[in-house]
Order: sequence, then structure tokens, then C-alpha cells
Amino acid sequence: MKDELIIPNHVGIIMDGNGRWAKERGMVRTMGHKNAVKTLKSLCIHMADVGVKYCSLYAFSTENFKRDKSEVNYLMNLFIESFKKEFDFIKEKHIKVVFSGRRKPLPDKVLEAMDELVRDTKNYTNLVLNICLNYGSHAEIVDTTKKICELYKNNQITLEDIDEDFISHNLYQDLPPLDFVIRTSGELRLSNFMMWQASYAEFYFPKVYFPDFNSKEFDKAIIEFNKRNRRFGGIKDEKKSS
Repeated sequence: MKDELIIPNHVGIIMDGNGRWAKERGMVRTMGHKNAVKTLKSLCIHMADVGVKYCSLYAFSTENFKRDKSEVNYLMNLFIESFKKEFDFIKEKHIKVVFSGRRKPLPDKVLEAMDELVRDTKNYTNLVLNICLNYGSHAEIVDTTKKICELYKNNQITLEDIDEDFISHNLYQDLPPLDFVIRTSGELRLSNFMMWQASYAEFYFPKVYFPDFNSKEFDKAIIEFNKRNRRFGGIKDEKKSS
């Protein structure tokens, strides 16, 4: 990529279109998810190389549990296999992994694989990869509200302590706001993804399905990001990256 391009600090990716990618190739939907893991590996390496500091991936929503049971079971096993065997690039690139979402009703083996990955990468200081698994923005806001209520109930905070910054610091992960949200497949909606964090993000909706969203497609997205004038509610143009 050209050195003069501004790289967004925090990128969110809604990995959409895996099932349609497989269907158009005469494959079962699960093959789309399997190929998405390959894309994700190369994409994360590329993001680390170009200087993205934080990336939040929408891997599995709270609503995804409503899908066909066989597909959900396949995805749970794919998470376990990926976290244990396919994420070798994480350590090579010193990528720190964190997770956002509710732990219940994720299977114990998924939780064990998640916790192991977090432990193994906790001291890495390159790209922070926030994997949103069993995640929903509504659920996050509800859980954060409950957390704050408990702090208040136990006299650990006062009402005056609660402001926007306090809420941001008490979400599932204390991360910078999103600068750029990419949703593959051409769908034009957030689908309950990090709505608090995306309040002033730029959005990009390429029609390509996620298994085909390679480093070249990501670079196209960054070029588009650099065409945007970010105002943050003000009149004067602001910096394009935080």
C-alpha cells in the first residue's frame, strides 16, 4: 500500500456471505465457513503488516444460535479447531487476541479454546484482534448496564462517575472507537454489531463475499476510507484516523 495512505486505527469487519459463496459454487454452506477461515488468516497478517492496531471481527452473533442446529454445531467445532490449530499466525505476528460476547451458552470446549488463546497472546503488542463470538450490541449494552448497576449498588461508584467514557471503558473490551466498518457481501446493515463503538465510524459495503475478501480487496477498502472526510458532528474536517 502507498505510504501516504491513512490507516484506520480500529477496523470492524462483519464477515458476511460465507453461505452464499458456497451455494454459488455448488457446495454446502459449511464449506463457505471453512474457506472463510483461510481468508481470515491471510487478512489478519495483512492488517498487521499495514499497521492496523485493532480489528474487531463479527464471527458469531447471539442471533446465530437460531440457525439450523447442524450448522451451529459445525461452527462451534470449527471455532475449536481454528483456535487450536489454524491460528498459528497469531503467535508469529505477535497478535493479541481478546473476545467480546456472552460466554453462555457456548460449549465448554469452545470456551477452553478461547481462554487458551487469550492466555497465550496476552503479552503481545502488535495488532489486537477482538473476536466477537456470541456477540450482540444490545446484549453488550444490557450487560454493561448491569455491571454498572452492581458497581453503584456496592458503593464503588457514584452517579457522577457515569459518563460516556465510563461506559466505553466498561463494555466487553476497553477498545478505541471504531474508525471503519466493513461488511462484505453487499448487505447494508449493522446487524447488531458494536453500535456504541461505531457511532462515528465510516462504513464500506463491498459486494464481494467474505471468503473472497483478500488483501487486495482490503486495500481497496482503505483507499475508499481515505476518500472520506470525517467530521465527528462538527463543521470543520477532522483527522481521518484516531
